[in-house]
Amino acid sequence: MSDLVLPLAMAALTLAGILAGYRVAFVLAGSSAIFILLSDLPIAFFNLIVSRIYANVLTNWLLVAIPMFIFMGLILEKSGVAENALKGAQRALGGTAAGMGIAVLVIGVLLAASSGVVGASVVLLALLALPRMVEVGYDKATSSGLIAASGTLAILIPPSVMLIVLGDQLQTPVPDMFAGAIGPGLLLVLLYGIYIIWRARGLPRAEKAAPMGLLRGVLRTLIDVAPLLILVLSVLGSIITGLATPTEASGLGALGAILVTALYRKFDVGVIMDAARDTVLATSMVMMVIVGATCFSAVFKGIGGDAMIRDALGAFGTAPWVVLMVVMAAIFVLGFVLDWLEITLILIPIFAPVIAGLDFGNGLEGQALMIWFGVLVAVNLQTSFLTPPFGFALFYLRGAAGDQVQTTEIYRGVMPFITLQLFALGLMMVFPWLITGLL
Repeated sequence: MSDLVLPLAMAALTLAGILAGYRVAFVLAGSSAIFILLSDLPIAFFNLIVSRIYANVLTNWLLVAIPMFIFMGLILEKSGVAENALKGAQRALGGTAAGMGIAVLVIGVLLAASSGVVGASVVLLALLALPRMVEVGYDKATSSGLIAASGTLAILIPPSVMLIVLGDQLQTPVPDMFAGAIGPGLLLVLLYGIYIIWRARGLPRAEKAAPMGLLRGVLRTLIDVAPLLILVLSVLGSIITGLATPTEASGLGALGAILVTALYRKFDVGVIMDAARDTVLATSMVMMVIVGATCFSAVFKGIGGDAMIRDALGAFGTAPWVVLMVVMAAIFVLGFVLDWLEITLILIPIFAPVIAGLDFGNGLEGQALMIWFGVLVAVNLQTSFLTPPFGFALFYLRGAAGDQVQTTEIYRGVMPFITLQLFALGLMMVFPWLITGLL
């Protein structure tokens, strides 16, 4: 029992600090500093942390992709290029209520693939699509749920910051993580689309456009969407085919976003500076959390935390599927109160070795097994953006929508999409080829 005191106390102190509203990065680093002093070998722990921060963070070129992809998404959002794409899709598919819902979903996918930033996607969709969806007959709950769920695709569909961090933690190639996430992303889009079409049944149909108007609408849509689509396919294609590393492709994506804004004649130094400033702020937050989590992970393992969690998992038996279900349940529950980044950086280094040593009878082993597990975690963590009370997508939507929608309507609207995500997660467990099919 004495072996459990320090790790339990460290976990409790860290969780209490986060729930109290203190900055996560400082809570992780601060609790690490406290328990270094309480440990038997404080100097050895300090040297270990310094070496890990240097080797895993400061000299990790893979992490350079994070600010580049954030900058790419912010440029497209602040310049109005993403807004043009949404309006173009609305014109092309807005003849019916179902068409409007599908238009929002399609643009959510494009924003996801072009930025990987949930906040930008949710805010833009809320500002542009929420009034229009209510106008064509959707209730506010359904409209809010679709916008929030479509925006969260940005954390799963490549290029995704989450997949980059997960690949780094699992020691798996990021291109393979990206390839593994494409199938699950498309599956979620399909499920969302089926649900929104079902919800649109019985809603009134808008007037059909005249043939010439329809033709002009199609051409205008191509003009609005094609450059963004080409940029997305170029970045993803170069990574998945091995023509460029994620870091190289992120730089090309950032440059491509600037060129697209110039093509639309929306290039402005002020936009570039605003995007750069917001990129620095977002990247600083991510890197501080990574540094804090690196400190926490090293100390927590050093005082016996990893052994405590392994023993806790062992209490549920050694059946691989039972262990996996317990891990997934723990990640899902923690998603109600913690951000995906903290869960990834703290728990994945502990859970991954346990999963790597299990045989699930599905033919997966080694790197393929870790990619399957990593994508399962990514889909699971995507729900943390939707689950009340601390789902970040809910905060973004509430802030952007203002008085147009109530918090209870947002909560009610996201519940069907959370259910769909859990259903998709179950399918990916049973049919691993949904993840490994493109590897």
